[in-house]
Amino acid sequence: MDYLPLFFDLKTKPCLLVGGGTVALRKAELLCRAGARVRVVAPKLRESLTEMVQVHQGEALQQAYSADFLEGMTLVVAATDDPALNQQVHRDAQERGIPVNVVDQPALCDFIFPAIVDRSPLMVAVSSGGNAPVLARLVRARLEALLPQSYAQLGRLMGAFRERVKQRFSRIESRRNYWERVLYGPVAEQLAAGNQAQAEQWMEALLDSSEEQARGEVYLVGAGPGDPDLLTFKALRLMQQADVVLYDRLVSPRVMELCRRDAERIYVGKERDNHAVPQEGINQLLVDLARQGKKVLRLKGGDPFIFGRGGEELEMLAEQQIPFQVVPGITAATACACYAGIPLTHRGYAQSVKFVTGQLKNRSSELNWPELVQDNQTIVFYMGLHRIGYLASQLIAHGKNPTTPIALVQAGSTPQQKVVTGTLETIEQLLKDNPVKPPSLIIVGEVVKLHQKLAWYQGSEDAEHPVLSLRE
Repeated sequence: MDYLPLFFDLKTKPCLLVGGGTVALRKAELLCRAGARVRVVAPKLRESLTEMVQVHQGEALQQAYSADFLEGMTLVVAATDDPALNQQVHRDAQERGIPVNVVDQPALCDFIFPAIVDRSPLMVAVSSGGNAPVLARLVRARLEALLPQSYAQLGRLMGAFRERVKQRFSRIESRRNYWERVLYGPVAEQLAAGNQAQAEQWMEALLDSSEEQARGEVYLVGAGPGDPDLLTFKALRLMQQADVVLYDRLVSPRVMELCRRDAERIYVGKERDNHAVPQEGINQLLVDLARQGKKVLRLKGGDPFIFGRGGEELEMLAEQQIPFQVVPGITAATACACYAGIPLTHRGYAQSVKFVTGQLKNRSSELNWPELVQDNQTIVFYMGLHRIGYLASQLIAHGKNPTTPIALVQAGSTPQQKVVTGTLETIEQLLKDNPVKPPSLIIVGEVVKLHQKLAWYQGSEDAEHPVLSLRE
């Protein structure tokens, strides 16, 4: 993080703006909107700049800059076309410990002006740290489309009810439950339709009818293969509502960042021969947390119903009459195949696909080998990397051609993606020379031949933020 995002309260605070042109005018508009008392100094001042500053109880001084103007200032902005003068303002401010911004010179800035989405009291600021202002403006434009103007009214209305809600509900969970009913119910809808009075009536009704005890619930959510852009909208919404998050080893850090910031996080990941929390303990923990009135997010890599033990966890919840929701995620098979350019089915190569676990319960591996070696079929092995030699030999022993193509996809869809291809008879030796790390997926079948032609995504081993998110 290059900058710490902060919001300055500048109401009635004195701020110095050095410069009198178009750029200075834009900065003055922002400062005045924030309630600052702006002192603008320049030998030449645009008339519109002078008028605006004076209307907002500031002052416009048509004279040369002097360091004396810095006395008592909260912050300083230099917006001139004179590089030497801008540097002088920066040095003077630095000597006095006053935050300074020199327009279009990030190296001379203690703070920067972000692109702003204003839905006061809701404010959204977007910045590229001065590296890509056009990108920041693009993101702001997209956020403008996503955030309706009614959010400003909604924010003010919530602020007006805040103290009453705190008095009505003693428990934090109960207050959060009330606000979620406001945000996801008729209040927000009425404001969006322009019905302020009806929205207030609904707020009152919810305040009178809401129960003190929050209702616990479990959200079983598939986190997908690691790329946060592949999450569903519903997954994102529930991730932001949860009070506590139970997450697996294969949930990527970038996905975890999208969970509610103040949610409690509990790691329950499993590695081979190393389970942070036994499955029975996870099941019971879900029940216990929900009975405390918490909204519990059970976040699993890939899809929770494909080799993810999601069914086992829901059985326990159903027995204990704990309400739950399930959100599917993109499973490793489809993610790895797509990002490796390997269609799992293709008219000329395979008309069916099988998802198979390479590790059964109690470490057994009694698979239906005769069924797996059928022609015109793709086989996808989960959790099979450590037994790749055995799996390949068994397929050959049961009739699969030794020259059948095979691919191993490491960390598919993430910056660490790596693809190694070979045949059933060569793959074990290839991996000795070109090792693949878990989490990895195995794809067997003629469709692997299409990898060289259709591969489109290249990972980066030196990625700044490692993301390992598939099931091994």
